[in-house]
Amino acid sequence: MRAPVDHIAAPPFPAKLPWINVAPLRMDQQLGRPVLIEFWDFCRANSIRTLPYMKAWHERYANRGLRVIGVHAAGFEPSRDPEAVRAAVARLGVPYPVVVDTDLEIWGFYGNLGWPARYLFNQEGKLFEHHYGEGGYEETELAIQELLGIDEPTLRPIRPEDEPGAVLEPQSEEVQGPYSGSYRGGAVWAVLDGTGEVFVNGRAVAVEGPGAYELISHERSTNGELTLDPGPGVRCYAVCFTPGLAS
Repeated sequence: MRAPVDHIAAPPFPAKLPWINVAPLRMDQQLGRPVLIEFWDFCRANSIRTLPYMKAWHERYANRGLRVIGVHAAGFEPSRDPEAVRAAVARLGVPYPVVVDTDLEIWGFYGNLGWPARYLFNQEGKLFEHHYGEGGYEETELAIQELLGIDEPTLRPIRPEDEPGAVLEPQSEEVQGPYSGSYRGGAVWAVLDGTGEVFVNGRAVAVEGPGAYELISHERSTNGELTLDPGPGVRCYAVCFTPGLAS
């Protein structure tokens, strides 16, 4: 949503944090260009689902003045290692700078509330637009275009539930894993680590290192039953559910 005030300045980046894809950046050196900050975690399904939009905005607007920066703030044990974050950035093809918020210092400066969270700052370093959670992609891109003085079609929605005006049903709450039981949602994800397989309702899913793995996907919000059995060498930290279109 558009920030109710325009006097909130972008907090600084603490010194000596690990950076990926770039030498350490300073927010005061970004004055003169809009900056899009996103808090994310490669072990969170919602961050993975938002990532294609972040990458597309970087590719579309970086050469027109936009700076995109990912703030990786871990919410699970497997994503707290900076080297694991570095490997995930390479595996996921994240092209823009990422700072690893090892002790959630940046998170605290922002008073951030969850993952993912987007903060768009204008050329004077003042908050212009922000959004918590998935969705709001068209609004964010229109705000980017406004700051850059651009007027052109925005990205097409990637998923039906991303369409403007789509009606979604609330999903089941995240549970510590491994979890087996009833759920409601558009998809089932698990936070996994290790190497091997997990068995999802009898079907094997390969696991190659830490991350958020999509286990089940539905066209619409669905009542389902999950049986999840991690095989040898695999640990499940949580099972998460993402929303689906109303039935």
